[in-house]
Amino acid sequence: MTLPNYRVDGKVALVTGTGSGLGKAIALALAESGADVGLTELPDRLEAARETAREVERLGRRALAIPLDVLRLPMIEEAVGAALGHFGRIDILVNNAGLNVPKLAVDVTEADWDRVVDVDLKGVFFASQAVAKGAMIPQGGGKIVNIASIMGAVGYTHRAAYCASKAGVVNLTRVLAIEWARYRINVNAVGPTFVETPLTRPMFQDREFREDVMRRIPLGRLGTPEDVAAAAVYLASPAADLVTGHNLIVDGGWTAI
Repeated sequence: MTLPNYRVDGKVALVTGTGSGLGKAIALALAESGADVGLTELPDRLEAARETAREVERLGRRALAIPLDVLRLPMIEEAVGAALGHFGRIDILVNNAGLNVPKLAVDVTEADWDRVVDVDLKGVFFASQAVAKGAMIPQGGGKIVNIASIMGAVGYTHRAAYCASKAGVVNLTRVLAIEWARYRINVNAVGPTFVETPLTRPMFQDREFREDVMRRIPLGRLGTPEDVAAAAVYLASPAADLVTGHNLIVDGGWTAI
């Protein structure tokens, strides 16, 4: 019996938010698994994506750093066009770009709400739409992986807009999976627990917060970017060809309690 594998040799991936953290880890994991990678980042952080691109190239794969602010819809179209112009196709899209503005619900402003929901949910939709219309539907298929969160399944303090947006990503994933199955496009999500990265490390210096988070994770540790990258590569690979509309929880058991 020959089982499908986790390689993505010869595929082209477009990953958003690749300057550091999860996006960088996912881009490098896809490159290690055989994919060429388009790496997007905010225009003022593009040099970070270029450094990730150099690491991809050191792995023997092609890479292209692309400026992208998902709040600016024309830039999404331009980024997809740049990737298609350079690589000729897009087989995998990983919607990783996201942010949070941690505040108690009574303190959240309209600007806070709009910023979080527009980046974390609206950006995911329009990036997916652009790649589906511009690449995956014409070429006859592809894999879309949305980086959601366990906050799409559970609530947590100081995260009203974030929890709402990530829950939206989870259900959006289901809708796109249903609509685009006819085009052989698989759409899935990854729902990580708290992940320690250079950007999130400062908040874990709050001892009370860290202890509360750790108490909720039966396996007793925070996530790593590599934990999330492994799940993303699986969903992008032939091993997940019959998986669509799914939110793969990577949380050390948080949501099992």
